[in-house]
Amino acid sequence: MDNLKKSFKSLKWYEWIMAGIMIIIAAYVMVQSFINPGSSSNPAWLDIINFISAVCGVFCIFFCARASISNFGFGLVNTVVYIIYLAYWKIYGTMCLEIFVYFPINIVSWVLWAKHRDSERKEITMAKKLKIWQDSVIMAIVIVSACLYHKILVYAGGNVAWLDAFTVAIGIIATVLEMYRYREQYVLWIITDIVAVAMFIVHFDPVYLAKKSIYLVMAVIGLINWCRLNKERNHENI
Repeated sequence: MDNLKKSFKSLKWYEWIMAGIMIIIAAYVMVQSFINPGSSSNPAWLDIINFISAVCGVFCIFFCARASISNFGFGLVNTVVYIIYLAYWKIYGTMCLEIFVYFPINIVSWVLWAKHRDSERKEITMAKKLKIWQDSVIMAIVIVSACLYHKILVYAGGNVAWLDAFTVAIGIIATVLEMYRYREQYVLWIITDIVAVAMFIVHFDPVYLAKKSIYLVMAVIGLINWCRLNKERNHENI
């Protein structure tokens, strides 16, 4: 609980503003879906799910961007409610990503991050970095995986197949990098968040469009923060 309090206290003013914007948008859509049925593309019960996802999602990425171990509790809740949303709209690729990758890896990551706490700030984990040749291999894997998964999604009749396929391919690799505390995860998160924003422009949803836009901003901030942590705490990158 003390580490969670430290994580909240470490949030910057602009993060609180983004969190407030996200919560207001999600709350407005949720209330409107009950007052004016049909005002939202979602049923009213799904907008309640979206509100929970919005709140947990933004705090998860805020904490992850500063290597805070507290992010995983919010991340697990966000994953569960997001699965419900994706199942309703038949976005199968990303749904499978959430069920079979994000959910179990979040639990494993929680344990691994806790075992590698920073020696001075116990609420955060230690940052690592990849070598250049490893970056090249990862990008090749992402491209090949996305092409293969696209064929599967088209066969299954999923929506926005190319965007969904790249979200899956990038998301899997980024999550594994996050699990092992590599800063390069944020290069991939930036790419996948751009894809996600495009996906929710095509399949318009104000709550998730706002949330993924905030994710994109925080991915950039996260890359900066993790590079700084890696440089400052390099002697602990084990």
